[in-house]
Amino acid sequence: MINKIVASLDASVADIPDGSTIMIGGFGTAGMPSALVDALIRQGARDLTIVGNNAGNAEIGLAALLKARRARKIICSFPRQTDSYVFDALYRAGDIELELVPQGNLAERIRAAGAGIGAFFTPTGYGTPLAEGKETRLIDGRNYVLEYPLHADYALIKADRGDRWGNLVYRKTARNFGPIMASAARCSIAQVREVVPLGALDPEIIVTPGIFVQRVVAIRDDAVRAVAGAAA
Repeated sequence: MINKIVASLDASVADIPDGSTIMIGGFGTAGMPSALVDALIRQGARDLTIVGNNAGNAEIGLAALLKARRARKIICSFPRQTDSYVFDALYRAGDIELELVPQGNLAERIRAAGAGIGAFFTPTGYGTPLAEGKETRLIDGRNYVLEYPLHADYALIKADRGDRWGNLVYRKTARNFGPIMASAARCSIAQVREVVPLGALDPEIIVTPGIFVQRVVAIRDDAVRAVAGAAA
């Protein structure tokens, strides 16, 4: 019997080793799997490469992971906002490496990994420092930059509901990077609000099929809020 439900947050991330590349879903705090990130902090893995849209907000979620000095590098498209002071301090001190990727390129590089695409040409970034050292090509009168897929060892994502096969549905904009990250990682771990019986999810509304998900752990929204409140 296929059953991908994991009993606890800590058990779901227990085997993540030092040096892993980890994708973390979320657009800012929307869709951020904060409970999984907190479990990863407790687990203690270090020297991580993080792939995500942002570089953390205040001192919760991803920012808490950075503050704990667990990441050596971050690959993202929007590293600075008004409350990104944890990343700012680390970067200015030379304590974290940044690979800046335009948001569309970031999404496509992740999607390409899940789709088995070897590389792709994009016009975004051509003629800027982001294209330095990369192959370029003129196609139909327009200049393009060659970009490569982004693969990960693990993906930590947040969904609304899931079943024991790992099928997932999301809540509104919390969906963001979750589906493509799940397909691009060797092991995808989904934090869900509710685990439902097999067959309860209409196949027409399933966004992430269970084939892309290896572990599912349920955590209530009020528990997430309690963790965030304790960190504030």
